Order: sequence, then C-alpha cells, then structure tokens
Amino acid sequence: MAVEWEPVRQSRTHELVLESIEARVLAGELKAGDRLPPERELAPVLGVSRSALREALRVLETIGVLVAQPGRGPDAGARIVRHPDDALGRLLRLHFALGSYRLEDVLEARVTLERSSFQTAAGHASAEDLEEAEALVRRMRAPGVEVVEFNDLDTRFHVLIARSSGNRLTSTLTSAVRESVRPLILRALEAVEDWPAAAATLNDQHAELLRLLRVGEGAQAADLVEEHIRGFHGTLVDDTEPEHEGE
Repeated sequence: MAVEWEPVRQSRTHELVLESIEARVLAGELKAGDRLPPERELAPVLGVSRSALREALRVLETIGVLVAQPGRGPDAGARIVRHPDDALGRLLRLHFALGSYRLEDVLEARVTLERSSFQTAAGHASAEDLEEAEALVRRMRAPGVEVVEFNDLDTRFHVLIARSSGNRLTSTLTSAVRESVRPLILRALEAVEDWPAAAATLNDQHAELLRLLRVGEGAQAADLVEEHIRGFHGTLVDDTEPEHEGE
C-alpha cells in the first residue's frame, strides 16, 4: 500500500512563540497584569533566539495585549495588558485604507453599533458619564472651535456614549470603526463651505441626543443617532460611490 504523504507545517520561529504565549493566555495561565520572564530566561526555555522572541513580543505589543518596558528594575520587561481600542482602530484604519472594506460597510457598522449603544445608554449611563458628555458638547459649541478639535471632541462624545452603555465590546468596536474613518471625516469637515452652519447643525443634534439620554428615551435616541450619522457620513458615501462602481 502506497504511503500517503502530507505537507509538513512550516512556521516562522516568532509565530511559534506567539502560539505558545497565546496558548497560555487561553488556558488562563497568563492574565492581564502578569509579567513575562526576562528575554534571557524566556528565549532558552522556548528554544528560540532572543531576536525571534523580540519579534513575537513586538507583534503582541502592536495588537494591544502586551506592553514592553525597557531598562532594568521592577517595572522593566514585558507585561500582559488589555489595550484593544487603539490596536483595533489602527488595524481597521489600515485595512480600510487598503480597500478591505468599503465606506458603505463602515457606515452600516457605525449605524448598527451606535443605535445599540445610544438605546442602551439611555437606561445605563451614569450621571458622571452624562456630565462628561455635556462638557464635550459645550466645548464643541465654543466660538471659533477649529475643525481638528471638533473632530476629536465628536469622536470622544460618541465613544463615551458607547462606553456608558455598559458594553465594553460595543465601546471598543465603536471606537475602532470611528477611528478607521477619522482622516476621511476630518478632510470632509475641512472641505465644508459654511463650517459654522455645519457645526451648529451637528451640535444641535448632539444636544438633542444628550437630552434624550437624560430622559431615558432610548428608541428616539437610536433613531436620531442614525439620522446624525447618515446625514454626514452618508454624504461621504455618496461622494465616493463612483470609485466603487468598478470594484
């Protein structure tokens, strides 16, 4: 009987290190706050070079599950953390720029996420969260606010409401999706002919959204935030439709 051969699995060394660390996280052996052994100790235990180990640690740092502190002392070395927001936002922004997702996809994702977060926040947001949101709205209304600052405050407002809903995953995804189109939204805001009028309209919607949250009108808040997103984000989709016709 002929022997049936199958291709052997090939992996780069740092990928094997990643798998080893991931397996320990999944098994509960490594948790947020735990420190990894020093490179000089961990590399020989894993049977890899220190350069391969460093490459694996850099990947983990990039995806937001590890932070490396150079130097010596009790705070030096690599530590397991939970920082998914920035990592997911960076990853999604790159894939959006590379054409992995269409702007229409991002729009619909935003609508779905923020309808859920605003509706839930109407019954879960704390007084402190609502006060922080009101402070952001006041700052967006400040006379002479620049577009760059407005865009930053607007992002913080929407992410804050998502966080106040009590669903951390929704908050992370909302932040990542919003960050993925931040440069595009900023360019669009800068291109608005009558910026003061546009800002006034957006701010009126922000103020009404906040009022609806305060009185617990979650369904109305969900409807308004969809209108709010489609009203501006939707124009970006309309402007880029010809670019996608040939895809």
